[in-house]
Amino acid sequence: MIEIIDKVQNADIRAKAARRFKEKGIILPTFKQMRNPELIPGEIKDQLKNVGLWDLNPLNLFRITWKNEPKEFGGAFGGVNYIEIPKEITGIEAKVYALVGKYFPTGAHKVGAAYGCLAPRIISGQFDPETNKAVWPSTGNYCRGGAFDSYLMGCTAVAILPEEMSRERFDWLKEIGAEVYATPGCESNVKEIYDKCWEIRRTKPDHVIFNQFDEFGNSVWHYTITGSAIEEVYNKVKNDRSRFTAYISNTGSAGTIAAGDYLRTKYPHITVAASEALQCPTLLSNGFGGHRIEGIGDKHVPWIHNVKNTNVVTAIDDEHCMRAIRLLNEPVGHKYLKAQGVSDEAISQMHYLGISSVANVISAIKTAKHFDYDKDDVIITVATDSMDMYNSRMDELRQQDGEYTELQAARDYEAVFASAATDNMKELTYNDQKAIHHLKYFTWVEQQAKDVHDLNSLWYDHDLWPKLFNQAEKWDEMIEEFNEDVKKA
Repeated sequence: MIEIIDKVQNADIRAKAARRFKEKGIILPTFKQMRNPELIPGEIKDQLKNVGLWDLNPLNLFRITWKNEPKEFGGAFGGVNYIEIPKEITGIEAKVYALVGKYFPTGAHKVGAAYGCLAPRIISGQFDPETNKAVWPSTGNYCRGGAFDSYLMGCTAVAILPEEMSRERFDWLKEIGAEVYATPGCESNVKEIYDKCWEIRRTKPDHVIFNQFDEFGNSVWHYTITGSAIEEVYNKVKNDRSRFTAYISNTGSAGTIAAGDYLRTKYPHITVAASEALQCPTLLSNGFGGHRIEGIGDKHVPWIHNVKNTNVVTAIDDEHCMRAIRLLNEPVGHKYLKAQGVSDEAISQMHYLGISSVANVISAIKTAKHFDYDKDDVIITVATDSMDMYNSRMDELRQQDGEYTELQAARDYEAVFASAATDNMKELTYNDQKAIHHLKYFTWVEQQAKDVHDLNSLWYDHDLWPKLFNQAEKWDEMIEEFNEDVKKA
């Protein structure tokens, strides 16, 4: 049976967790507070005035929101952080907006996905912060978010990620005191991560694995928090003629794309487009391979991906992403963009786009061209992290390709943005969606010991996905009860 967390599983473990939280001064935020920080108690807001965004302070659990003031220390809360990608860059009339993940603690929204996995296990008595270790298998930001949340919730983190990920990720994990396992391969080598998880299951019974690819807490957080944040952005930017036509998300763990399931309840005709690497076109053509778009592990279909809600698949060349980050971040690239009419303000915001964020923008352009969107169409995507995560990649590109020139900037602008075409993409029919869903069998039933009846339920049980996505309301009740018990412990 696919688990719905709606009650306490072990009262003794839950009571131990409450005592530990009391000792360490930990309070859990509700999903309502992450969605609307105005609900956060005033005394907590006052204390946050003296806390840095990345500080290892339990109060920073309340900064797991899209609405942090964009500053590194002592920030309050405001509206959703987002930017517009100007048409002088996209080359299309449709308006493209991206939520900004830089101002989450750790610089990426994965702290939210990790919270959605760990907090429900604590409040239901399924995880003992004193004796259990939280294992975070990831291709990058998720294990960083999990390590951060674990530290703030008084437990030990174990991070698993491919050895070829950026140096910044490994350095930070060591600084925070997480145990780190580097598995063979690159971004797309997810099976090697799973193999390490099986080894841990067999040999370390005190370790609890929070696999973002099959933990519904990941998608619940994005459905509830990211989905509503996108809705707020649209309501802010729309005019009388606007149409919210598309939501774009890299597939990755299928957490962020779950915001599209929320948006579907508000805008039934929206197009949800899944972006992936052309070098590993799993959804597009059952393909495989390695790629450099960090943050979107693949070669399989995540258990938590509601494929019925995905309308389009686009495959993005990782070479275009690498060329784009130089164009958008090198001084010579800025000079060229300014000559094309891009404003100084817009140029100054381009560092908000990490490598996978650039892939989302290219996917938005391809989707707009495919459907002939015009100036009244609004496309929204997510900048999951910023270029702060990839300084070492920029250094590698400089060493590999040399000094960036205006001629190269012109070539990159033309190749990546101006000439973005509708190749390597597919509109999904019902049968296409079903075929993608069937790919889950090979990973999840054959390799990961899921029940085939549960696999079929994810396709045929029309009531199941709404039940899974809407667990946050019950979790909020359980969080509030747990916080009260912490006070009494």
